[in-house]
Amino acid sequence: MTLAELDRVAPAGVGGVAAAVLRERLECERALDEAGVRAWELDTIDGPVQRLRTAVDLLDQGAATDWDAVVARVGGLPGALAGLRVSLEESLRGGRVAARRQVLRNVRECREMPGFVAGLAGRYGDGPLRGRLESAVAAASGALEEFAGFLAGEVVPRAPERDAVGADRYRLGVRNFLGTDLDLEEVYAWGWRELARIEGEMAEAAAAIRPGEPVAAVRAALDADPAYRVRGAEAFRVWIQELADGAIADLDGTHFDIPEPLRRVECRIPPVESGVYYLAPAEDLSRPGTVWWTVSDPDQEIVTWTVPATMFHEGVPGHHLQLGVTTLNSGVLNRFQRLSGELFPGHAEGWGLYAERLMDELGYYGDPAYRLGMLAGGQQFRAARVILDIGMHLELEIPAGSGFHEGERWTPELGFRFLRAHTGPETDASIAFEIDRYLGCPGQAIAYKVGERVWLEGRAEARRRAGAAFELKEFHRRALDLGPMGLDLLGAELARL
Repeated sequence: MTLAELDRVAPAGVGGVAAAVLRERLECERALDEAGVRAWELDTIDGPVQRLRTAVDLLDQGAATDWDAVVARVGGLPGALAGLRVSLEESLRGGRVAARRQVLRNVRECREMPGFVAGLAGRYGDGPLRGRLESAVAAASGALEEFAGFLAGEVVPRAPERDAVGADRYRLGVRNFLGTDLDLEEVYAWGWRELARIEGEMAEAAAAIRPGEPVAAVRAALDADPAYRVRGAEAFRVWIQELADGAIADLDGTHFDIPEPLRRVECRIPPVESGVYYLAPAEDLSRPGTVWWTVSDPDQEIVTWTVPATMFHEGVPGHHLQLGVTTLNSGVLNRFQRLSGELFPGHAEGWGLYAERLMDELGYYGDPAYRLGMLAGGQQFRAARVILDIGMHLELEIPAGSGFHEGERWTPELGFRFLRAHTGPETDASIAFEIDRYLGCPGQAIAYKVGERVWLEGRAEARRRAGAAFELKEFHRRALDLGPMGLDLLGAELARL
Protein backbone atom coordinates (compact mmCIF):
# COMPACT_ATOMS: atom_id res chain seq x y z
CA MET A 1 0.00 0.00 0.00
CA THR A 2 2.79 2.42 0.90
CA LEU A 3 4.68 1.51 -2.27
CA ALA A 4 1.55 2.21 -4.30
CA GLU A 5 1.23 5.61 -2.62
CA LEU A 6 4.89 6.37 -3.43
CA ASP A 7 4.12 5.61 -7.08
CA ARG A 8 1.50 8.37 -7.03
CA VAL A 9 3.80 11.08 -5.70
CA ALA A 10 7.02 12.46 -7.10
CA PRO A 11 8.70 14.57 -4.41
CA ALA A 12 11.84 16.50 -5.29
CA GLY A 13 14.90 17.59 -3.33
CA VAL A 14 15.07 16.35 0.25
CA GLY A 15 11.64 14.76 -0.07
CA GLY A 16 12.79 12.84 -3.12
CA VAL A 17 15.72 11.37 -1.20
CA ALA A 18 13.42 10.37 1.66
CA ALA A 19 11.01 8.71 -0.77
CA ALA A 20 13.86 6.83 -2.43
CA VAL A 21 15.15 5.59 0.96
CA LEU A 22 11.69 4.40 1.96
CA ARG A 23 11.06 2.75 -1.41
CA GLU A 24 14.34 0.86 -1.28
CA ARG A 25 13.60 -0.49 2.21
CA LEU A 26 10.03 -1.49 1.40
CA GLU A 27 11.04 -3.26 -1.79
CA CYS A 28 13.76 -5.10 0.09
CA GLU A 29 11.32 -6.12 2.84
CA ARG A 30 8.89 -7.37 0.22
CA ALA A 31 11.61 -9.43 -1.44
CA LEU A 32 12.57 -11.00 1.90
CA ASP A 33 8.95 -11.76 2.72
CA GLU A 34 8.32 -13.29 -0.70
CA ALA A 35 11.38 -15.49 -0.19
CA GLY A 36 9.86 -16.60 3.12
CA VAL A 37 13.05 -16.27 5.17
CA ARG A 38 11.97 -13.95 7.97
CA ALA A 39 9.66 -16.35 9.78
CA TRP A 40 12.22 -19.03 10.56
CA GLU A 41 15.75 -17.64 10.50
CA LEU A 42 17.69 -17.66 13.76
CA ASP A 43 20.97 -15.78 13.44
CA THR A 44 23.47 -15.03 16.18
CA ILE A 45 23.77 -11.23 16.23
CA ASP A 46 20.36 -9.75 15.43
CA GLY A 47 17.84 -12.59 15.50
CA PRO A 48 14.69 -12.59 17.60
CA VAL A 49 16.45 -13.94 20.70
CA GLN A 50 19.16 -11.27 20.49
CA ARG A 51 16.56 -8.56 20.00
CA LEU A 52 14.76 -9.62 23.15
CA ARG A 53 17.97 -9.20 25.08
CA THR A 54 18.63 -5.82 23.49
CA ALA A 55 15.11 -4.68 24.40
CA VAL A 56 16.00 -5.20 28.05
CA ASP A 57 19.58 -3.97 27.72
CA LEU A 58 18.38 -0.61 26.36
CA LEU A 59 16.72 0.13 29.68
CA ASP A 60 19.98 -0.03 31.62
CA GLN A 61 20.74 3.61 32.37
CA GLY A 62 22.73 3.15 35.54
CA ALA A 63 21.42 5.33 38.34
CA ALA A 64 18.79 6.76 35.98
CA THR A 65 17.28 3.35 35.12
CA ASP A 66 13.47 3.32 34.96
CA TRP A 67 12.81 0.22 37.07
CA ASP A 68 9.09 0.21 36.38
CA ALA A 69 9.96 -0.17 32.70
CA VAL A 70 12.45 -2.95 33.52
CA VAL A 71 9.78 -4.86 35.45
CA ALA A 72 7.35 -4.51 32.55
CA ARG A 73 9.82 -5.52 29.86
CA VAL A 74 11.31 -8.47 31.73
CA GLY A 75 7.76 -9.50 32.52
CA GLY A 76 6.97 -9.44 28.81
CA LEU A 77 9.71 -11.92 27.87
CA PRO A 78 7.61 -15.09 28.43
CA GLY A 79 4.87 -13.82 26.10
CA ALA A 80 7.37 -12.78 23.44
CA LEU A 81 9.05 -16.19 23.55
CA ALA A 82 5.68 -17.92 23.33
CA GLY A 83 4.86 -15.93 20.19
CA LEU A 84 8.24 -16.73 18.67
CA ARG A 85 7.63 -20.41 19.34
CA VAL A 86 4.33 -20.27 17.46
CA SER A 87 6.08 -18.76 14.44
CA LEU A 88 8.85 -21.36 14.50
CA GLU A 89 6.38 -24.23 14.86
CA GLU A 90 4.49 -22.97 11.83
CA SER A 91 7.75 -22.82 9.88
CA LEU A 92 8.65 -26.32 10.99
CA ARG A 93 5.37 -27.61 9.58
CA GLY A 94 6.32 -26.02 6.27
CA GLY A 95 9.80 -27.54 6.33
CA ARG A 96 11.58 -24.21 6.80
CA VAL A 97 14.31 -24.54 9.44
CA ALA A 98 17.45 -22.57 10.21
CA ALA A 99 20.81 -24.33 9.95
CA ARG A 100 21.71 -26.52 12.92
CA ARG A 101 24.69 -24.34 13.82
CA GLN A 102 22.42 -21.31 14.30
CA VAL A 103 19.82 -23.17 16.35
CA LEU A 104 22.47 -24.54 18.70
CA ARG A 105 23.95 -21.08 19.21
CA ASN A 106 20.51 -19.74 20.10
CA VAL A 107 20.02 -22.58 22.59
CA ARG A 108 23.21 -21.49 24.36
CA GLU A 109 22.22 -17.83 24.34
CA CYS A 110 18.79 -18.61 25.81
CA ARG A 111 20.48 -20.49 28.62
CA GLU A 112 22.92 -17.65 29.25
CA MET A 113 20.32 -14.86 29.23
CA PRO A 114 18.87 -15.53 32.72
CA GLY A 115 22.24 -14.54 34.19
CA PHE A 116 22.12 -11.26 32.27
CA VAL A 117 18.55 -10.49 33.39
CA ALA A 118 19.30 -11.42 36.99
CA GLY A 119 22.46 -9.29 36.93
CA LEU A 120 20.49 -6.26 35.78
CA ALA A 121 17.77 -6.83 38.39
CA GLY A 122 20.35 -7.45 41.12
CA ARG A 123 21.48 -3.83 40.91
CA TYR A 124 18.05 -2.62 41.99
CA GLY A 125 18.55 -3.61 45.63
CA ASP A 126 15.79 -3.12 48.16
CA GLY A 127 12.74 -1.09 47.26
CA PRO A 128 9.04 -1.26 46.51
CA LEU A 129 9.58 -3.05 43.16
CA ARG A 130 11.89 -5.76 44.45
CA GLY A 131 9.25 -8.46 44.80
CA ARG A 132 7.74 -7.80 41.38
CA LEU A 133 11.18 -7.64 39.81
CA GLU A 134 12.25 -10.95 41.32
CA SER A 135 9.01 -12.58 40.15
CA ALA A 136 9.50 -11.22 36.63
CA VAL A 137 13.09 -12.49 36.53
CA ALA A 138 12.02 -15.93 37.73
CA ALA A 139 9.26 -16.16 35.12
CA ALA A 140 11.58 -14.94 32.35
CA SER A 141 14.28 -17.41 33.36
CA GLY A 142 11.81 -20.28 33.28
CA ALA A 143 10.50 -19.22 29.90
CA LEU A 144 14.01 -18.95 28.47
CA GLU A 145 14.90 -22.43 29.67
CA GLU A 146 11.64 -23.80 28.26
CA PHE A 147 12.29 -22.11 24.92
CA ALA A 148 15.86 -23.46 24.87
CA GLY A 149 14.39 -26.92 25.44
CA PHE A 150 11.99 -26.44 22.53
CA LEU A 151 14.85 -25.42 20.23
CA ALA A 152 17.06 -28.30 21.36
CA GLY A 153 14.35 -30.94 21.36
CA GLU A 154 12.17 -30.02 18.39
CA VAL A 155 14.12 -27.72 16.08
CA VAL A 156 17.69 -29.06 16.25
CA PRO A 157 16.74 -32.61 15.11
CA ARG A 158 15.11 -31.18 11.98
CA ALA A 159 17.71 -28.50 11.24
CA PRO A 160 19.93 -28.99 8.17
CA GLU A 161 23.67 -29.41 8.61
CA ARG A 162 24.55 -27.34 5.53
CA ASP A 163 25.42 -23.73 6.36
CA ALA A 164 26.00 -22.16 2.94
CA VAL A 165 22.91 -20.35 1.63
CA GLY A 166 23.95 -20.10 -2.04
CA ALA A 167 24.11 -17.11 -4.39
CA ASP A 168 20.39 -16.25 -4.59
CA ARG A 169 19.82 -16.09 -0.84
CA TYR A 170 23.16 -14.36 -0.35
CA ARG A 171 22.19 -11.61 -2.79
CA LEU A 172 19.07 -11.02 -0.73
CA GLY A 173 21.28 -10.60 2.31
CA VAL A 174 23.49 -8.11 0.49
CA ARG A 175 20.42 -6.18 -0.58
CA ASN A 176 19.12 -6.21 3.00
CA PHE A 177 22.32 -5.15 4.78
CA LEU A 178 24.00 -3.02 2.13
CA GLY A 179 21.20 -1.73 -0.07
CA THR A 180 23.00 -2.66 -3.27
CA ASP A 181 23.59 -5.36 -5.84
CA LEU A 182 27.17 -6.55 -6.11
CA ASP A 183 29.33 -8.46 -8.53
CA LEU A 184 30.15 -11.00 -5.84
CA GLU A 185 33.16 -12.52 -7.56
CA GLU A 186 34.64 -9.04 -8.12
CA VAL A 187 34.15 -8.16 -4.45
CA TYR A 188 35.61 -11.52 -3.41
CA ALA A 189 38.74 -10.84 -5.50
CA TRP A 190 38.90 -7.27 -4.13
CA GLY A 191 38.75 -8.67 -0.60
CA TRP A 192 41.89 -10.70 -1.27
CA ARG A 193 43.68 -7.61 -2.65
CA GLU A 194 42.58 -5.51 0.34
CA LEU A 195 43.80 -8.12 2.79
CA ALA A 196 47.20 -8.26 1.08
CA ARG A 197 47.46 -4.44 1.06
CA ILE A 198 46.53 -4.13 4.73
CA GLU A 199 48.88 -6.88 5.84
CA GLY A 200 51.67 -5.14 3.92
CA GLU A 201 50.94 -1.95 5.87
CA MET A 202 50.89 -3.96 9.09
CA ALA A 203 54.39 -5.25 8.35
CA GLU A 204 55.60 -1.69 7.81
CA ALA A 205 53.95 -0.49 11.02
CA ALA A 206 55.44 -3.39 12.98
CA ALA A 207 58.89 -2.61 11.58
CA ALA A 208 58.58 0.96 12.88
CA ILE A 209 58.04 -0.44 16.38
CA ARG A 210 60.53 -3.33 16.41
CA PRO A 211 62.70 -3.42 13.29
CA GLY A 212 63.31 -6.91 11.97
CA GLU A 213 60.59 -8.54 14.06
CA PRO A 214 57.60 -10.30 12.44
CA VAL A 215 54.15 -8.86 13.04
CA ALA A 216 53.14 -11.67 15.41
CA ALA A 217 56.15 -11.02 17.64
CA VAL A 218 55.48 -7.28 17.70
CA ARG A 219 51.86 -7.88 18.64
CA ALA A 220 52.90 -10.18 21.47
CA ALA A 221 55.43 -7.62 22.71
CA LEU A 222 52.78 -4.86 22.73
CA ASP A 223 50.36 -7.12 24.59
CA ALA A 224 53.00 -7.65 27.29
CA ASP A 225 54.17 -4.02 27.48
CA PRO A 226 52.95 -2.32 30.71
CA ALA A 227 52.72 0.96 28.76
CA TYR A 228 49.75 -0.53 26.89
CA ARG A 229 47.89 -2.00 29.85
CA VAL A 230 45.32 -0.58 32.24
CA ARG A 231 44.36 -2.49 35.37
CA GLY A 232 40.72 -2.67 36.39
CA ALA A 233 37.41 -2.05 34.67
CA GLU A 234 36.82 1.37 36.20
CA ALA A 235 40.31 2.64 35.35
CA PHE A 236 39.81 1.38 31.79
CA ARG A 237 36.42 3.08 31.56
CA VAL A 238 38.01 6.37 32.64
CA TRP A 239 40.77 5.86 30.06
CA ILE A 240 38.38 5.35 27.13
CA GLN A 241 36.18 8.21 28.36
CA GLU A 242 39.17 10.55 28.26
CA LEU A 243 40.05 9.25 24.79
CA ALA A 244 36.51 9.92 23.57
CA ASP A 245 36.37 13.37 25.19
CA GLY A 246 39.70 14.33 23.67
CA ALA A 247 38.65 13.31 20.16
CA ILE A 248 35.46 15.36 20.43
CA ALA A 249 37.34 18.43 21.67
CA ASP A 250 39.92 18.17 18.88
CA LEU A 251 37.55 17.46 15.98
CA ASP A 252 34.77 19.92 16.80
CA GLY A 253 35.16 23.02 14.69
CA THR A 254 38.05 21.61 12.66
CA HIS A 255 36.93 18.63 10.61
CA PHE A 256 33.34 18.48 11.93
CA ASP A 257 30.76 20.72 13.53
CA ILE A 258 29.53 18.66 16.47
CA PRO A 259 26.14 19.67 17.94
CA GLU A 260 26.31 20.56 21.62
CA PRO A 261 24.20 17.56 22.80
CA LEU A 262 26.72 15.23 21.14
CA ARG A 263 29.85 16.72 22.68
CA ARG A 264 29.81 13.95 25.25
CA VAL A 265 29.52 10.23 24.65
CA GLU A 266 29.03 8.12 27.74
CA CYS A 267 31.44 5.18 28.09
CA ARG A 268 30.16 2.33 30.25
CA ILE A 269 31.10 -1.20 31.27
CA PRO A 270 28.10 -3.59 31.03
CA PRO A 271 27.38 -5.80 34.05
CA VAL A 272 27.63 -8.99 31.96
CA GLU A 273 29.58 -9.84 28.82
CA SER A 274 28.06 -8.31 25.70
CA GLY A 275 30.94 -7.20 23.48
CA VAL A 276 31.72 -3.67 22.34
CA TYR A 277 28.94 -1.66 20.76
CA TYR A 278 27.31 1.77 20.47
CA LEU A 279 23.74 2.77 21.28
CA ALA A 280 22.52 6.00 19.73
CA PRO A 281 20.87 8.65 21.91
CA ALA A 282 17.13 8.57 22.36
CA GLU A 283 15.18 10.94 20.15
CA ASP A 284 14.35 13.15 23.16
CA LEU A 285 17.93 12.77 24.52
CA SER A 286 16.60 11.00 27.63
CA ARG A 287 19.16 8.29 26.85
CA PRO A 288 22.63 9.56 25.89
CA GLY A 289 24.75 8.12 23.14
CA THR A 290 26.65 5.32 24.85
CA VAL A 291 29.64 3.11 24.10
CA TRP A 292 29.41 -0.20 25.96
CA TRP A 293 32.71 -2.06 26.39
CA THR A 294 32.71 -5.47 28.03
CA VAL A 295 35.42 -6.26 30.60
CA SER A 296 35.08 -9.86 31.70
CA ASP A 297 36.92 -9.44 35.03
CA PRO A 298 36.64 -6.11 36.89
CA ASP A 299 40.19 -6.54 38.23
CA GLN A 300 41.91 -7.68 35.05
CA GLU A 301 44.56 -5.85 33.04
CA ILE A 302 43.20 -4.63 29.72
CA VAL A 303 45.49 -4.30 26.69
CA THR A 304 45.03 -0.86 25.10
CA TRP A 305 47.09 -0.60 21.91
CA THR A 306 44.14 -1.67 19.72
CA VAL A 307 41.58 0.42 21.62
CA PRO A 308 41.87 3.95 20.10
CA ALA A 309 40.73 2.83 16.64
CA THR A 310 37.72 1.04 18.12
CA MET A 311 36.78 4.11 20.15
CA PHE A 312 37.03 6.31 17.05
CA HIS A 313 34.79 3.77 15.26
CA GLU A 314 32.17 3.65 18.03
CA GLY A 315 32.46 7.22 19.32
CA VAL A 316 33.62 10.30 17.40
CA PRO A 317 34.01 10.63 14.47
CA GLY A 318 32.29 7.24 14.13
CA HIS A 319 28.85 6.05 15.19
CA HIS A 320 28.22 8.62 17.94
CA LEU A 321 28.68 11.48 15.51
CA GLN A 322 26.99 9.79 12.56
CA LEU A 323 23.95 8.36 14.35
CA GLY A 324 23.74 11.21 16.83
CA VAL A 325 23.63 13.83 14.06
CA THR A 326 21.01 11.74 12.29
CA THR A 327 18.86 11.47 15.43
CA LEU A 328 18.94 15.22 16.06
CA ASN A 329 18.61 16.36 12.45
CA SER A 330 14.89 17.12 12.44
CA GLY A 331 15.40 20.16 10.21
CA VAL A 332 16.54 18.04 7.25
CA LEU A 333 15.42 14.45 7.85
CA ASN A 334 11.96 13.05 8.52
CA ARG A 335 11.36 10.80 11.52
CA PHE A 336 11.72 7.58 9.56
CA GLN A 337 15.13 8.65 8.30
CA ARG A 338 16.28 9.83 11.73
CA LEU A 339 15.38 6.58 13.47
CA SER A 340 16.27 4.06 10.76
CA GLY A 341 20.04 3.92 11.16
CA GLU A 342 20.09 0.25 12.16
CA LEU A 343 18.34 -0.66 8.90
CA PHE A 344 21.44 0.32 6.89
CA PRO A 345 24.57 -1.47 8.20
CA GLY A 346 26.49 -0.75 5.00
CA HIS A 347 26.02 2.97 5.58
CA ALA A 348 26.65 2.87 9.34
CA GLU A 349 29.50 0.36 9.56
CA GLY A 350 31.08 1.72 6.42
CA TRP A 351 31.20 5.12 8.11
CA GLY A 352 32.62 3.56 11.28
CA LEU A 353 35.50 2.00 9.34
CA TYR A 354 35.92 5.23 7.37
CA ALA A 355 36.24 7.03 10.71
CA GLU A 356 39.06 4.72 11.80
CA ARG A 357 40.97 5.42 8.59
CA LEU A 358 40.20 9.14 8.68
CA MET A 359 41.82 9.43 12.10
CA ASP A 360 44.94 7.85 10.59
CA GLU A 361 44.91 10.46 7.83
CA LEU A 362 44.53 13.21 10.43
CA GLY A 363 47.48 11.96 12.46
CA TYR A 364 45.68 10.59 15.51
CA TYR A 365 47.75 7.40 15.60
CA GLY A 366 50.97 9.21 16.36
CA ASP A 367 52.06 6.26 18.47
CA PRO A 368 52.99 3.54 15.92
CA ALA A 369 51.42 0.95 18.21
CA TYR A 370 48.03 2.62 17.85
CA ARG A 371 48.36 2.66 14.08
CA LEU A 372 49.19 -1.04 14.08
CA GLY A 373 46.15 -1.50 16.32
CA MET A 374 43.95 0.21 13.75
CA LEU A 375 45.26 -2.01 10.97
CA ALA A 376 45.19 -5.25 12.96
CA GLY A 377 42.07 -4.59 15.00
CA GLY A 378 39.76 -3.29 12.30
CA GLN A 379 41.07 -3.24 8.75
CA GLN A 380 42.62 -6.71 8.53
CA PHE A 381 39.71 -8.36 10.32
CA ARG A 382 37.07 -6.72 8.10
CA ALA A 383 38.94 -7.56 4.88
CA ALA A 384 39.16 -11.19 5.96
CA ARG A 385 35.40 -11.08 6.56
CA VAL A 386 34.76 -10.11 2.94
CA ILE A 387 36.64 -13.16 1.73
CA LEU A 388 35.05 -15.53 4.22
CA ASP A 389 31.47 -14.34 4.06
CA ILE A 390 31.24 -14.53 0.29
CA GLY A 391 33.51 -17.55 0.02
CA MET A 392 31.70 -19.75 2.54
CA HIS A 393 28.16 -18.94 1.42
CA LEU A 394 28.93 -19.38 -2.28
CA GLU A 395 31.40 -22.22 -1.59
CA LEU A 396 33.92 -20.53 -3.87
CA GLU A 397 37.36 -21.81 -4.76
CA ILE A 398 40.33 -20.43 -2.83
CA PRO A 399 42.51 -18.75 -5.48
CA ALA A 400 46.00 -19.71 -6.53
CA GLY A 401 48.67 -17.53 -4.95
CA SER A 402 46.73 -17.02 -1.73
CA GLY A 403 49.00 -19.32 0.25
CA PHE A 404 46.02 -20.95 1.94
CA HIS A 405 44.53 -24.29 0.80
CA GLU A 406 44.72 -23.14 -2.81
CA GLY A 407 42.16 -24.75 -5.13
CA GLU A 408 39.95 -26.02 -2.31
CA ARG A 409 36.42 -24.76 -1.75
CA TRP A 410 35.46 -22.91 1.40
CA THR A 411 33.99 -24.77 4.37
CA PRO A 412 33.34 -23.54 7.92
CA GLU A 413 36.37 -25.53 9.07
CA LEU A 414 38.63 -23.78 6.57
CA GLY A 415 37.02 -20.48 7.56
CA PHE A 416 38.01 -21.09 11.18
CA ARG A 417 41.63 -21.77 10.23
CA PHE A 418 41.74 -18.75 7.92
CA LEU A 419 40.37 -16.38 10.54
CA ARG A 420 42.82 -17.71 13.12
CA ALA A 421 45.68 -17.01 10.69
CA HIS A 422 44.52 -13.47 9.91
CA THR A 423 43.22 -12.06 13.21
CA GLY A 424 46.05 -12.59 15.65
CA PRO A 425 45.76 -14.26 19.05
CA GLU A 426 41.98 -14.52 19.31
CA THR A 427 40.44 -17.32 21.35
CA ASP A 428 38.93 -20.37 19.70
CA ALA A 429 35.56 -19.38 21.19
CA SER A 430 35.64 -15.88 19.68
CA ILE A 431 36.64 -17.22 16.26
CA ALA A 432 33.90 -19.86 16.42
CA PHE A 433 31.39 -17.12 17.22
CA GLU A 434 32.56 -15.13 14.19
CA ILE A 435 32.14 -18.12 11.87
CA ASP A 436 28.65 -18.75 13.27
CA ARG A 437 27.87 -15.07 12.81
CA TYR A 438 28.82 -15.00 9.14
CA LEU A 439 26.95 -18.19 8.34
CA GLY A 440 23.80 -17.07 10.14
CA CYS A 441 23.63 -13.55 8.75
CA PRO A 442 24.62 -13.73 5.06
CA GLY A 443 25.89 -10.41 3.73
CA GLN A 444 26.17 -8.56 7.04
CA ALA A 445 29.90 -9.10 7.58
CA ILE A 446 30.91 -7.44 4.30
CA ALA A 447 29.00 -4.25 5.15
CA TYR A 448 32.04 -2.70 6.87
CA LYS A 449 34.60 -2.84 4.10
CA VAL A 450 32.19 -2.47 1.18
CA GLY A 451 30.53 0.46 2.94
CA GLU A 452 33.91 2.05 3.64
CA ARG A 453 34.77 1.71 -0.05
CA VAL A 454 31.65 3.68 -1.03
CA TRP A 455 32.43 6.45 1.49
CA LEU A 456 36.04 6.71 0.32
CA GLU A 457 35.10 6.69 -3.36
CA GLY A 458 32.46 9.35 -2.74
CA ARG A 459 34.94 11.59 -0.95
CA ALA A 460 37.60 11.08 -3.61
CA GLU A 461 35.14 12.03 -6.34
CA ALA A 462 33.99 15.12 -4.40
CA ARG A 463 37.62 16.15 -3.93
CA ARG A 464 38.30 15.64 -7.65
CA ARG A 465 35.33 17.79 -8.66
CA ALA A 466 36.07 20.62 -6.21
CA GLY A 467 39.83 20.67 -6.64
CA ALA A 468 41.51 23.25 -4.43
CA ALA A 469 38.11 24.40 -3.15
CA PHE A 470 37.40 21.05 -1.47
CA GLU A 471 36.70 21.39 2.26
CA LEU A 472 36.68 18.22 4.33
CA LYS A 473 34.43 19.64 7.05
CA GLU A 474 31.83 20.77 4.52
CA PHE A 475 31.93 17.37 2.82
CA HIS A 476 31.33 15.67 6.15
CA ARG A 477 28.47 18.01 7.02
CA ARG A 478 26.66 17.49 3.74
CA ALA A 479 27.34 13.74 3.69
CA LEU A 480 25.97 13.21 7.21
CA ASP A 481 22.96 15.39 6.44
CA LEU A 482 21.92 12.78 3.87
CA GLY A 483 20.95 10.41 6.68
CA PRO A 484 20.99 6.60 6.53
CA MET A 485 20.42 4.88 3.19
CA GLY A 486 21.50 1.93 1.09
CA LEU A 487 24.86 2.04 -0.63
CA ASP A 488 23.52 2.42 -4.17
CA LEU A 489 21.61 5.52 -3.14
CA LEU A 490 24.49 6.77 -1.00
CA GLY A 491 26.89 6.55 -3.94
CA ALA A 492 24.47 8.47 -6.14
CA GLU A 493 23.85 11.18 -3.53
CA LEU A 494 27.54 11.60 -2.69
CA ALA A 495 28.12 12.15 -6.41
CA ARG A 496 25.86 15.20 -6.15
CA LEU A 497 27.79 16.88 -3.34
